[in-house]
Parts: sequence; structure tokens; C-alpha cells
Amino acid sequence: MKSRECRDCAFAVEDQQAQGFRGMSVVRLKMFFSFAHDGWFKKVGRSPDPETGMWIVEPQIQGNSHLTTIIHLDTLLRGAHLIPVYGTGHIPIGFHHFHSLDAFKSFHVNKYIDHHANEIAF
Repeated sequence: MKSRECRDCAFAVEDQQAQGFRGMSVVRLKMFFSFAHDGWFKKVGRSPDPETGMWIVEPQIQGNSHLTTIIHLDTLLRGAHLIPVYGTGHIPIGFHHFHSLDAFKSFHVNKYIDHHANEIAF
């Protein structure tokens, strides 16, 4: 199997006055040349999903591609773990995990991954 690039996600602080995830966004990191990211994930709704207790985000699209911008490294708080909102369809045989951020339309922000994420994404 070919080696694939790792495109991790992180919490980016947008509003230090807002509590928890309300003052943050999830970003998909593309590269660091001091600071950069590939793709903002916008919040779906104004509160966490009542069924799972997790926020839902979806990629921001500009035209036919993901929104890409440069942000300062100081705005990144820590890594974020996203779980796809799977829906009712089947995942194809041979599907590789490195396609996940491109294959799904929305994601749960996993606040249960560890203690720190639980404190951040309430």
C-alpha cells in the first residue's frame, strides 16, 4: 500500500471570550511553513447534537473546492479528532482511512477521545 500524507485536524481559537467550542473552529492542517491549514470546518447548528452530545462540523466549500486560508500558529490550541457522520449507506470494500476527510460531508467533533478534548468541546 502506498504511503499517504497525514492531514490532521486541530482546534483553532477564534474568540477567546466565548466558552468551549463556541469560540473555536476545527481546521484541517495541510502544511506548516510557520503556519497554514487546509480547510475550515463550519459548525452545523448552535449547540452539540442532542443524540451524541458532540458538535457536528462540515467542510466549508468555496466554489468547487475546500476553503483554504492561512492562520497564525498561535491560534491552534491542540489536535482535534473527527468521526464521520456515516449515514445509512455502506462504506465500499477497500475504502482507506486516509480518504475519510474527503469522503464524508459532515463529522462529529469527538469530545470523548480524551480528557482535554472533553473539556474543550463541551
